[in-house]
Amino acid sequence: MAFNHLRLDRDSPVATVILARPERRNALSREMIAELSHALAELGADRAVRTVVLAAEGPVFCSGHDIAEMKAGPEAQMKGSHAAFYRALFEDCVRLMELIQQVPQPVVAAVQGLATAAGCQLAASCDLVIAAENAGFATPGVKIGFFCTTPMVALTRSIGRKRALEMLLTGRVVAAREAAEWGLVNRVVPVGEALAAASHLAREIAAAAPFTLALGKKAFYTQIDLDQPKAYAYAQEVMSLNALAADAQEGFCAFLEKRPPVWR
Repeated sequence: MAFNHLRLDRDSPVATVILARPERRNALSREMIAELSHALAELGADRAVRTVVLAAEGPVFCSGHDIAEMKAGPEAQMKGSHAAFYRALFEDCVRLMELIQQVPQPVVAAVQGLATAAGCQLAASCDLVIAAENAGFATPGVKIGFFCTTPMVALTRSIGRKRALEMLLTGRVVAAREAAEWGLVNRVVPVGEALAAASHLAREIAAAAPFTLALGKKAFYTQIDLDQPKAYAYAQEVMSLNALAADAQEGFCAFLEKRPPVWR
């Protein structure tokens, strides 16, 4: 698939997906959502790729949905069926956010500038987030009468109820260091270094066995919303199966023989 709004750089074992619509503040148009979904699905099936970095061109990481498209879209694309247009748009967007957590590779966001509304959702949906000091996160839909309802799903699961609700009700921008204190960001780096830092982290993660990374990521998201007894029951079964896997057996041998492991 040829991309109009993305750049996809493969530098095995790390792939970098770059939002490339800076003139529109990297807004998530339907085409952008489709391209990003296609790129992630393609990378998810690529065994040579062990981690993915998500970055953006320009001074804004992602401004959220394309409001101009949302205003004009029902008449232009759905022959006046407003509800059908909006349902399809948000269904596609939710599918994208879920796909980020479903692909086997860990996805690291490199955020510079603002990540607002669905752009904040996009960052929060990534497994890890590196933010430049000038980054800011907001869910400002309330200010235009359009509550950030789907973004709050990812946001609440990242920073908890009270802080998420404060962001949702006020629409204020949370600066990078405060976002790190709240748990939305893993670490803050100087301006201009977010992509390099995210790529470095991605390569560090990529040193692990791909099977183990995929299994661990899936297990994390499966257990996180279970109650503790169910989470432990699930986790111990996964760990038992993991111990039987070739990568774990190789890891055990490498540890005992004091040598680097060789992953399949």
